[in-house]
Amino acid sequence: MASTKEKAPKVKYSKETYMYWYESMYLQRKFEEKAGQLYGQQKIRGFCHLYIGQEACSSGAVSALTKDDKWITAYRDHGHPLALGTDPNRIMAELFGKVTGTTKGKGGSMHIFDKEVNFIGGHGIVGAQIPLGAGIAFAEKYKGTKNLCMCYFGDGAVRQGALHEAFNMAMTWKLPVIFVVENNGYAMGTSVERTSNVRELYTIGEGYDMPAEPVDAMDVEMVHEAVKRAADRARAGEGPTFLEFKTYRFRGHSMSDPQKYRTKEEVEQWKMRDPLEMVRHRILTNGIATEEELDVIDAKVKEVVEASVKFAEESPYPTPEAAFEDVYMDAEYPFLRE
Repeated sequence: MASTKEKAPKVKYSKETYMYWYESMYLQRKFEEKAGQLYGQQKIRGFCHLYIGQEACSSGAVSALTKDDKWITAYRDHGHPLALGTDPNRIMAELFGKVTGTTKGKGGSMHIFDKEVNFIGGHGIVGAQIPLGAGIAFAEKYKGTKNLCMCYFGDGAVRQGALHEAFNMAMTWKLPVIFVVENNGYAMGTSVERTSNVRELYTIGEGYDMPAEPVDAMDVEMVHEAVKRAADRARAGEGPTFLEFKTYRFRGHSMSDPQKYRTKEEVEQWKMRDPLEMVRHRILTNGIATEEELDVIDAKVKEVVEASVKFAEESPYPTPEAAFEDVYMDAEYPFLRE
């Protein structure tokens, strides 16, 4: 693996884009590090899956798409809404189970939602979001928009039968969906090599004649470019794309994971290609911004994260009666009276 100290390639994008990437990824990193600390203090309970190491998968995609595109993912879902612009206060409050959270404290870590940024949620059932992503794309095509759906899932979900059904329908109907497997090497603690005869997961798309490619998802530029190519196809009516984001999580599968299935040396080797450090190095090496400019971003992000903790701690818990709210939607359906 290449080191972050390698000479950076020629600048391809605007300063605004590089600065978005850096701030977005730094926010995700610091937010997740703080969430890990708070979990250790038992201020965050239940399941908690951190995104540390995978930040380029979200930030690089956001910069390639529009605000009207839809997003859906699995339960490692804090990074995506942060990259899309969800208020960190609301995400942290949700982790605390407070009523000011994105799902009023009822969803917790695995079920962040934000309609305002078209984030259709994190989903706890492995692979369940894949047919949902195809359905969201179907809705956009039915309505005649040029919007698409980004549908993320982990390498473990690739073994779910729902993926194959969704792939078949998406190709048959040429749905505007980009399927993304965030292949971080392990389904919980089991490596891809132990669970699949197909090691290059993107080749699964070939069985459906679906355009597919592997992506170095430790490099935010590579993510941006791959998503842009797929988005152009989707908006042109050419249907779905399957991208294999080859990434790595620097922390365990969840906060309860002792990580005995991998060595410290393996983790350290991957950290040599830390996506956050790579983009910082690229910015400084190419004179896109100064250390002082990045330091300003660092300080701002740290203040935002600390403010989110204060907001969450001071917010109230839901009342017992709230358990009965938002269960059914108040609406009239004439066909039920026929």
